[in-house]
Amino acid sequence: MLNIRNFALVVASAILLAACSSPVKLDDKAVPVVDSGATGADTRSVNTVDAGSSDPLNQPGGILSKRSIYFDFDSYTVKDEFKAVVEAHAQYLNSHKNRKIIIQGNTDDRGGREYNLALGQKRAEAVRKALVLLGVSDTQVEAVSLGKEKPKALGSDEASYAENRRSDIVYQ
Repeated sequence: MLNIRNFALVVASAILLAACSSPVKLDDKAVPVVDSGATGADTRSVNTVDAGSSDPLNQPGGILSKRSIYFDFDSYTVKDEFKAVVEAHAQYLNSHKNRKIIIQGNTDDRGGREYNLALGQKRAEAVRKALVLLGVSDTQVEAVSLGKEKPKALGSDEASYAENRRSDIVYQ
């Protein structure tokens, strides 16, 4: 009885080993390696990015990214510190005749509604006139007053008032 069990165990082991065998012969000849002359260096190329074709209006930190002209209290005179900003926008508009802007004049919330609308219009007109004097076509520029209706700062202190006394250049 023990011999039959041992015989059955040997036969089962042989069948199991035969079932696990691979049809791939391990002693096949190795595939020859062809040297293509590669030195190991990566021969793929990377194209350069052309950053010069982007619109200068979209460059963060550029002078054209500055679009607000600030004014003193009860004044509509463009201050010297903002003349470079106005000149840069004038130069851009002169070289891009198809671009148009709206200049939005703003005031702080002190003063009556009619007064603030008139002062906002004067601030917008001051920037528009400066641009036209620098050669920008009158058809490219529109001046409107928002008065105190679009504040940038909501506080009731002098810093908030100064932030709201401005003209914004909005490109269309």
